[in-house]
Amino acid sequence: MTAAQEAQAGPTVPTTRPAQDVPAAGPVPSGVDVLGVGFGPANLSLAIALQEDSPRTSSSFVEAEREPVWQGGMLLDGSDTQNHPCRDLVTLRNPRSHYSFINYLFEQGRLIEHLNLPVEFPLRKEYARYIQWATNQFRSQVALGARATGIAVAEVDGAPGYVVTCADGSRRAGRALVLGTGRTPFVPRPFDGLDSPRVCHLTRYLPTVRQLAPTEPGSIAVIGGSQSAVEIVLDLARRFPRARIVNYVRKFGLRLKDTSPFSEEGFFPAFTDYYYKASRSGKDALDAYMRPTNYSSSDGDVLKELYALIYEQRLDGEQRVFVRGNSEVRAAEADDSGVALEVAEIHTGDVAAERADLVILATGFRDLGPNPQQEPYPALLRGVIDRFQFDADGYLIVEADYSLRPRVDGTPPLFLNGLCESSHGIGDAGSFSLLSLRAATIRDGLRKQGIG
Repeated sequence: MTAAQEAQAGPTVPTTRPAQDVPAAGPVPSGVDVLGVGFGPANLSLAIALQEDSPRTSSSFVEAEREPVWQGGMLLDGSDTQNHPCRDLVTLRNPRSHYSFINYLFEQGRLIEHLNLPVEFPLRKEYARYIQWATNQFRSQVALGARATGIAVAEVDGAPGYVVTCADGSRRAGRALVLGTGRTPFVPRPFDGLDSPRVCHLTRYLPTVRQLAPTEPGSIAVIGGSQSAVEIVLDLARRFPRARIVNYVRKFGLRLKDTSPFSEEGFFPAFTDYYYKASRSGKDALDAYMRPTNYSSSDGDVLKELYALIYEQRLDGEQRVFVRGNSEVRAAEADDSGVALEVAEIHTGDVAAERADLVILATGFRDLGPNPQQEPYPALLRGVIDRFQFDADGYLIVEADYSLRPRVDGTPPLFLNGLCESSHGIGDAGSFSLLSLRAATIRDGLRKQGIG
């Protein structure tokens, strides 16, 4: 199995054998109350909540990136957050917080100017700067460039806790652990077996295309029918105006996002509670309804822009951007000069041989679960996963407060922050919509566990 295959295969579902922890080698360092892995918006929001509401609770975090940038691979010119600016790191939990997006704009001297923008949502670039501004105020609590490689249970200051080992050999300990690493990129077949710089997931889009300059690729394939896929096609058309760009979509075409205010109530805390209490079959039905609000669909403005671009190119007799619906890439083979693709028409069975200098996978992320496009648990938990329960359907049991249900006595508290769409619904799907309220829920869960 290649490194790429291993990364995408994900962990296997644990058996019910007795829990056997991976030992924490060497002396255990003194610990904090809350140790967090990852310092993106989810754990940043939690750090703010702890500072504002539980100042006596000590916390520290490890973050793999030396200079974390929110959605650094997708900070495209003109792209927006698709999220109301007040659904930020703090406002739904504490509207008076120093760390709100509105206060960030005020401190940057851009509040009035921003309010005059003729747009519904903030620019993605500006939101990334807002998150960086908030992150910088917690640098003393974060070890940057510390990539966690292992997690173990050990005695920490006289009680059960967690020890996190990083790639540089450093070790940190805490009475409770909060995992906020973000979801694993989903790389579908047949690309999961490729290890090539000519194939990249959307999370690496901008660094990849910037490395191409000044060389312009002759042909580019974009896989997927998401908002990100459409934004990438438009960006590529501007960046490489002479390139042939083909967007391959399994559905008939590119779908308009469901922005009904009734559907958007799926991003309300009441829906999270309702979804959490539903049966697995009920969750499946709710997922099917809610999916177009966030997945495999796009906002009307980018769809109109793309359709008009293709129309004008056809009018001029020089079409270079294409959307191929009902299409599935069945085989892919990469070499030094590009990627050979075997593309099947889903309904007719016709197969065409295509070739691309670059392939961009706008294929989303894995959620937790037993299904082929999911992963049973975050890979970082492999050393301690036998301490926690799975349900009869193969789903990791996550409590309402985002803690994992232990099956072994003496298991210290472990929370998942931003990884729980399969248990808590669409509001936990990487969106900012309920970020600050989830932080408050985890804060309360820590208190119930006697932490802080």
